[in-house]
Amino acid sequence: MLQIQSPSDRPTSPHAILNLAFRIFFSGGAVFAIVTMLLWVFVFMGKTEIDVMTINPLYWHAHEMLYGYTMAIIAGFLLTAVKTWTGVMMPYGYRLLGIFSCWLLARFGWIAVGVGVGSPKHWLAIAAIFDLLFMLWSAGVITQAVMSVKQYKQMGIISKLTLLTIGNGLCYWGIYSGNMEYVRIGVYLGLYLILGIVLTIGRRVVPFFIERGISFDGDKEVQVKNSRVLDVLSLLTFLVFLIVDVFYPNKYLLSMSALGVGLVNVIRLLGWYHRGIWQKPLLWSLYLAFLGMCLAFALFAIQPWLGFSHSLAVHALAISGVGMMTVAMMSRVSLGHTGRSIHQPPKAVVAMFVLMGCAFVFRVLLPLVAMDYYTMWLMIAQSAWILCFVLFCITYIPILSKPRPDKLFG
Repeated sequence: MLQIQSPSDRPTSPHAILNLAFRIFFSGGAVFAIVTMLLWVFVFMGKTEIDVMTINPLYWHAHEMLYGYTMAIIAGFLLTAVKTWTGVMMPYGYRLLGIFSCWLLARFGWIAVGVGVGSPKHWLAIAAIFDLLFMLWSAGVITQAVMSVKQYKQMGIISKLTLLTIGNGLCYWGIYSGNMEYVRIGVYLGLYLILGIVLTIGRRVVPFFIERGISFDGDKEVQVKNSRVLDVLSLLTFLVFLIVDVFYPNKYLLSMSALGVGLVNVIRLLGWYHRGIWQKPLLWSLYLAFLGMCLAFALFAIQPWLGFSHSLAVHALAISGVGMMTVAMMSRVSLGHTGRSIHQPPKAVVAMFVLMGCAFVFRVLLPLVAMDYYTMWLMIAQSAWILCFVLFCITYIPILSKPRPDKLFG
C-alpha cells in the first residue's frame, strides 16, 4: 500500500543543497577539482612558494586528488546511498554542513601549503585535525547506520573507509616525522583502497544501470552476466596487486597480479556488454571507465619489463577509475536523486566525458610514444580535466542547489 508522507513529517534543512550529502559534496568536490588542478599547474611550474622541504610537491598533488577531491565524492555518494541501502536517515541540514565544513577547512589548509602562505607545518596541523575529523565522522555515521539494521554485507565498505582514514593519517605522520616513505605508503594505499571501493560498488551498480537503462527503451527486459567466481578472483588478485605495489615490490608478482585483475575485469565487461550502451552517455561513460582501468592494469603488468615510468600506469588507473568513474557516477546520481530523468541527461555530459577521455589520452598514452613532448601533453591533459569540471559545475550545480521538482525531500 502506498504511504504518503505528510509535509509536517518531512525533514527540513536551511537550503536544498543540504538536503542530502551528494548535493553539497558533489558541488564542493567539483569546484575543488578545478581549484586544485589550477594550483597544481602553478606548483608544477615552480610558480608558488611551496616548501619542498616539508612536502614533496608530487605528494601534495596526489594527496589532494585522493583525500581531497575523491574523498568528497565518496562521502557524498556513500552518505546518500547508505540511506537507500539501510533505510536509516543520514545527516542533513546543519549536521551535514558540519561534516562538509571539516572537509572544506582541511582543503583550505592544503591550498595554503601549495601557495606557500605562512608556516606549512601550522597549516598542515589544522588540515590534519579537520581532515581526520571529516573522515572519522563520515565513517562513524555510515557504520552506525549499517550496524543498526545488521547489514553486515556492507562491512567491506566500512573496512575500506577505516583503512583510508589510516592511510590519510600516515600521510600526516610522514610529513611531521620527515619520513616521506610514510607519505608514499599513505598516498598509494589511498589510491588502491579507493579503487577497491570503485571495483566493489562498480560491480553492483554498473550492470544494474545497464540493465535498467537498456530495458527502459526496449521491448523486453535486458539481463547481463555476472559471476560470483569472477567477483572473488577480482578481489583476490587486486589484494595481491595492492600488497605488492605498495609494500613488497617484486616485478614478477606485480605483473602476474596486475594481469590477473585486468583479465578478470575484461571478462566482467564482456558479460556486461550490450550494444545499446552506446546510445546512452551515462552508460558508455561507466563502461569506458572500467575499460580504462583494465588498460591501466595491463600497463602495470608490462611496466617493469619495458621501463616506462610507473607514474603513467598510476595515472591511467587514477584518471579512468577515479576521474571518469566519479564524473559518470555524479552525472547520473545528481539526476536520479533530485527527481530528474536519468534517461534525458543534459547535453553537456557528452562533452564532459570526451574531455575526461582526452585527459587519459594526453596524460597516459601520448607520453608512452612521444615522451619528448611530455610537458605539452601534461598541460593539455590538465586543461581537459579543468574544462570537464567547469562544464560539470555549470550544468549540475544549479540542479544540485534546487529543490526536487516533485517537492520531496532529497
